Amino acid sequence: MPALADAVLPPGEIPPEAVAGTAHQAPAQTAIECFIGKTMAILGAGLVVIEVIILAWGVTTRYALDSPSTWSDEVAIILFLWLSMVGAVLGLQRSEHMRMTAAVQMLPPTWRPWVNAFAHVVCVVFLATITYCSVKYTIDQHIVTTPVLEISDSWRASALPIAFLLMLVINVLRLRLIQPAHLIGAIAVTAIIAAPFWIFQATWLAMGPLSLTIFFGPLVVIMIFAGTPIAFSFGAATLAYLFFSTHVPLTITLNRMDVGMSNLLLLAVPLFIFLGVLIEVTGMARNIVNFLASLLGHVRGGLEYVLLGAIFLISGISGSKIADMAAITPILLPEMKKRGHDPARMVALLAAACAMSETIPPSIVLIAIGAVAGVSIAGLFAGGMLPAVVAALALVAFVGWRAHKQGTVVPRASGGAIWHAFLLAAPGLVLPMLIRVFVLDGIATATEVSTIGVIYALVIGILTWKHVEWHRMFPILADTASLSGVVLLIVGSATAMAWALTQSGFSRALTEFMSNAGGKFPFMALSIVVFIVLGSVLEGMPVIVLLGPLLFPVARVLGINDVHYAIVVILAMGVGLFAPPFGLGFYGACAIGRVSPDDTMRHIWPLLGVLLIALVIIAAFPIITTVMLP
Repeated sequence: MPALADAVLPPGEIPPEAVAGTAHQAPAQTAIECFIGKTMAILGAGLVVIEVIILAWGVTTRYALDSPSTWSDEVAIILFLWLSMVGAVLGLQRSEHMRMTAAVQMLPPTWRPWVNAFAHVVCVVFLATITYCSVKYTIDQHIVTTPVLEISDSWRASALPIAFLLMLVINVLRLRLIQPAHLIGAIAVTAIIAAPFWIFQATWLAMGPLSLTIFFGPLVVIMIFAGTPIAFSFGAATLAYLFFSTHVPLTITLNRMDVGMSNLLLLAVPLFIFLGVLIEVTGMARNIVNFLASLLGHVRGGLEYVLLGAIFLISGISGSKIADMAAITPILLPEMKKRGHDPARMVALLAAACAMSETIPPSIVLIAIGAVAGVSIAGLFAGGMLPAVVAALALVAFVGWRAHKQGTVVPRASGGAIWHAFLLAAPGLVLPMLIRVFVLDGIATATEVSTIGVIYALVIGILTWKHVEWHRMFPILADTASLSGVVLLIVGSATAMAWALTQSGFSRALTEFMSNAGGKFPFMALSIVVFIVLGSVLEGMPVIVLLGPLLFPVARVLGINDVHYAIVVILAMGVGLFAPPFGLGFYGACAIGRVSPDDTMRHIWPLLGVLLIALVIIAAFPIITTVMLP
């Protein structure tokens, strides 16, 4: 990973490397690319604001006026697809799409331009194909009318071809950055890979479901390890499988992507991302950390406890690991350095803490797995707390064991100082409890409560003007749109790929294999291994969307509680996400903490080992998860 800038990262500002999990730097921009980026930033920021207003109106009419609005949810869904696609374009223009670059970085320097050129050519081919298919899909949607507004659905679906076309333009413009020899070589390699699929198309058709082992096996692996964005890799593999191995029209890919990205539950994703940055801008995150530091800062290793506690509390507000790390790091790490703590070891603890907190509501991963696997969001919010406590206590015990040799002791804060810090932190401490109570008691859905959280944070900010940096609101809104688009495009492409796997009969074969693993305990153990490995390589969201619809029915057949299974696999993915050498979250933590991954790697393994022990305990004793269920 290349060295990062020496300047200190402003609080709440998230570097592209952390968001994308990649070390790629944004290429030199042409005037057209800059124009597209600025336009998408304005549209994305505006759409986030409009979504908040519309959902706030829906919440007000439903709960305050007792007269539910009939149009607000429909308009929110229409604009949600536009927000997702605008954000995807902005994410591409900023080079923020999630990709795995660890394999490319391991290659000799002379090889890397060839591999990067190949990944770029794959993106161009995929975007050209998907743009054509999305135009046909939008035309087909013209005959469909929305139930409330009674307008053509093509107004909503047209977000797809427009966004894919803009992404294609960006990628084509960037061909100028590739040396002609590398570009010709990449085109030749792409043609060589595609030739057997074209020549032996009849063979692939005759093979039926067996052909998916090629398209969704080696082909996907090659694209991902070459650094092709994960969303594009999944989408390209799905299109290739449908074109060469089936008679199914390619527009079904757009239909499945549309369905995956248009789930109203997923509208909570951009809102919680926005909320996560708001808590830093309004000073809530800083006040919470200062309060914890006043309580524990005087004990040996106290700031390590503060880091764990801060992540635990803020995870309940933001729902985003990137937002958590960006909020905590500028506040705690400088003070830790002053007290003699090793920055690499602190970043390792930061990464482990984020892995521990994956199940703390309102985690975006909880919302995603509830949406794609049909698990109760309220149940996930209730069942995720105690497992997170168990994992946190395991880390606390480990920190305490090594604390007698580390750090320095500072004077204990006075009672008055603690009380003052508590009063400042109280608004922030109330917010996670508010979110959980509203969802668990059925007062509001996850989407509605995210809106309530945003309004609450804005009100707190307005009442405390000195804590709000209003000039940062537009960049924050644009960042929210970009990160949301990156995440939701993965959800859409993984949904299409999961549908293809299901239709091919793969899900039935997987169900039989996993069911015959020897019972629920071998099944659970195998699931932990699979999700740790795939969570490391692919990042949590695509793994959930891809395997959730396939494995949850197996778990139900074996008598495993849905919520318990969801919590176990989420924690397993968390361990994989922050495990080197492939874990994207690990590199995100290093980027935000401004430390070398090489220095951090040796510190994180003991912490991940502790989390793995906690995970095994949680998996072996379902009562840890189910005791809190309503």
